[in-house]
Amino acid sequence: MKHSVCLETRELGFSYEDGLPVLHGISLTINRGDFVAVIGQNGSGKTTLAKHFNGLLRPDFGEVFLFGEQIGDKQVSELAQHVGYVFQNPDHQIFSATVREELNFGPRNLGMDKETVDRRTEAALACFELTPVADRQPAVLGFGLRRKVSIAAVYTMETPVFILDEPTAGLDLRSTTELMLLICQLNQQGHTIILITHDVRIVAEYVPRCMVMRAGEIVAYGPTREVFKQDQLLRQTQIALPQISELGKRMKSHGMRDDILTVSEFCEVYNGMQVADLQG
Repeated sequence: MKHSVCLETRELGFSYEDGLPVLHGISLTINRGDFVAVIGQNGSGKTTLAKHFNGLLRPDFGEVFLFGEQIGDKQVSELAQHVGYVFQNPDHQIFSATVREELNFGPRNLGMDKETVDRRTEAALACFELTPVADRQPAVLGFGLRRKVSIAAVYTMETPVFILDEPTAGLDLRSTTELMLLICQLNQQGHTIILITHDVRIVAEYVPRCMVMRAGEIVAYGPTREVFKQDQLLRQTQIALPQISELGKRMKSHGMRDDILTVSEFCEVYNGMQVADLQG
């Protein structure tokens, strides 16, 4: 039977070479198939924590488990078959001469046969709508397309876990929407998604679970709607809710829900209020 827990940390602590502690005894559980956003101010430890999940960083103390197995003695190359990491800047990840070569590098590097490499590459090109640029140099593509290439390159590895560090940074609204729908599709296919972001609107719109970090600790973790209801905590962590959520809270005395996450939710509740007024 598949292990239901995907990632687990127990009392995880870490300091960089300057000796200042960055993570302070973090214990958490992420289940298989979860879609979790990690939010918090710069320096709160979001990326540092995530890099422990695939062995890019190793804890000073504590343990990290992947599908129930302790990963302390596993190489990064071995973990890369299970945990795909997409860096914040796609240019730090892309190095091949063409998009097609970039996508087939991972499975080919794992020693897979040509038929499997080609199948995975073509599937990724289709899924991310990159077939028209398959034989172009990634460097000449726009930022949004380069971002797609970086995620598609991890997709070809068919890892059960995706970690995406600020994937929508620098994208316009249309590109952001397209990318988030693709990420949601990956989650619907069964992949566990860990999304590091500063964009709380993205979290409210797309991500069902949310983790808030402050000064190397997890101060809230649960369903996004429940986390976003913790006004005092959000003020303490300097996280501003989406404007539509703030408007919903201000209209609570007029019958609006105080846990609104999206514009569509707001409109649905508002229309219901109008109908109720007419019937009254």
